[in-house]
Amino acid sequence: MTDTVPVALLAGGLATRLRPITETIPKALVELAGRPFIDHQLALLRRNGIRRVVMCLGYLGERVRDHCGDGRRYDMELAYSFDGDRLMGTGGAIARARHLLGSAADDPLWVMYGDSYMDIDYQAVLDAFLSPGAGGPVESSAATGEATQPPLGLMTVLRNGDRWDKSNVVFRDGVLVRYDKRNKTPDMQYIDYGVGLLRTAAVDRIPTDRPFDLADLYTALVAERRMVGYEVTQRFYEIGTPESLAEARAYLQTRPSDPK
Repeated sequence: MTDTVPVALLAGGLATRLRPITETIPKALVELAGRPFIDHQLALLRRNGIRRVVMCLGYLGERVRDHCGDGRRYDMELAYSFDGDRLMGTGGAIARARHLLGSAADDPLWVMYGDSYMDIDYQAVLDAFLSPGAGGPVESSAATGEATQPPLGLMTVLRNGDRWDKSNVVFRDGVLVRYDKRNKTPDMQYIDYGVGLLRTAAVDRIPTDRPFDLADLYTALVAERRMVGYEVTQRFYEIGTPESLAEARAYLQTRPSDPK
């Protein structure tokens, strides 16, 4: 069930594209539809049964912690991990929070971006990852008879066609073929939606002695066929630029309000 799987919420960015709004507040506390964005995010996760969130924070992160507290007012359990003096990238932020996210190598955890509102069926995504054909025990390939390794991760993907951001995924016949956010090719019609699942064994691959981009881990897992894809159809809303912030604000104003 979703309530037993923690979320690593990446919310440590400098938010330079939203200045001057973010000169004194972190992006997570920018107000949309009468509430800070983080409140909308946590309400969405709670509606989907998620109870445990580890916030990976950086710029003005103490302000987020002071606002959210221990999570009781959201009916959730919140914990915090801070970048520290040296910025270690999105992958490094998850590695830094590793002790808060799980112990056994096959424990799953969610990975999400703290500037995006992603209104999907989280239980269905988790079920797909944990199903015997995806994240279960090692099985044998019917074609070769050789043992195949279970996935270490799941990436949700959206057919994007460069509409909302640059596409970076080749997803064909239900299979993740390639992911590369730096080198776009014409056959990339999908985008990494921003909701992922990882086994802690995958997190343990992240180096801890240097900055590391989570996208590099995803690229490697897809190339090794250790990451599965799950297609979603509901577009994401993010608040990284003034234009996208306006879109997200308009969308959230149309939604029924969650209890404060």
